Amino acid sequence: MRGTPALPVHRLEVRLPDGVPFAVGSFDDIGPMSRAAFPHRHTFYEFVHVTRGTGTHVVDLARWELRPPHLGLILPGQVHHWEDARDLDGTVLLFTPEFLLDDPGDRELLRRLGERPWLRLDPAAHARIGRLMGELVEEYGQVDTGFATVLRSLLHVLLVRAARLGDRAPAAHQPPPGRAAVVAGEFTRLAARTGADSARSVRECAELIGVTPGYLTEAVRAALGRTPAELLREARATEAQRLLVRTDLSVRQVAARTGFDDPAYFCRFFRREVGTSPGAFRKHHDRRAASIEADQGPA
Repeated sequence: MRGTPALPVHRLEVRLPDGVPFAVGSFDDIGPMSRAAFPHRHTFYEFVHVTRGTGTHVVDLARWELRPPHLGLILPGQVHHWEDARDLDGTVLLFTPEFLLDDPGDRELLRRLGERPWLRLDPAAHARIGRLMGELVEEYGQVDTGFATVLRSLLHVLLVRAARLGDRAPAAHQPPPGRAAVVAGEFTRLAARTGADSARSVRECAELIGVTPGYLTEAVRAALGRTPAELLREARATEAQRLLVRTDLSVRQVAARTGFDDPAYFCRFFRREVGTSPGAFRKHHDRRAASIEADQGPA
């Protein structure tokens, strides 16, 4: 694997008032990266409500032919791109794990949706999803009093209704994944919980999945373009950011919650992963950072 170029990683750095790591709009609103034809990964969730277009959406090892209307979900860490996309239109919704309601049920809904990430919508479902997306776009554009609460509530409704669709209808056809893809998927789900559960090592994750650390490393690198150690560090950093933004815990307490016995080491880790100190991140998290402008936005 040496010499393989690292895949681009896109972060959602938009910070609306009140520190809202969220964006929603048309493919054109989000920018050309929303139609990126090269493999890349996100540190955030992405819903796509495709209303028009032809081509193929490729997520990890699965290929999804476009026959709109569709509702698709891309999880943090998944590799995806569009192939031969023509006349692609619809709504793109982006949010980080920290944006979710403080309800483990929302994370469980996303996990379930991740198992059936590409749904074909019948006319009634298409209309319901379209209305919800329209409300999200409207609320996002107004930035009125309490808008973050409204956005989170509407997102929760979207998750519940999308999960119902996934439970009732079979997902579009995809080829059965190989063992490496299954292992990578298990690791991705495990890593998503690691930030809150404390720090697990690559060896501990391998033991929980039932493979050797070496096989886990090769499987995850082949599927996601990164090593398990990198993804575990990112999960801890993401959880630390969530705690700094969403709680009044001290930096020492955040360090302990994310598995660091030494607060000074946690601060060095946080600065290396996030690019600033925990205190500065908490103080300035509500600053607007343009990262989805039309010429270079993430998707």
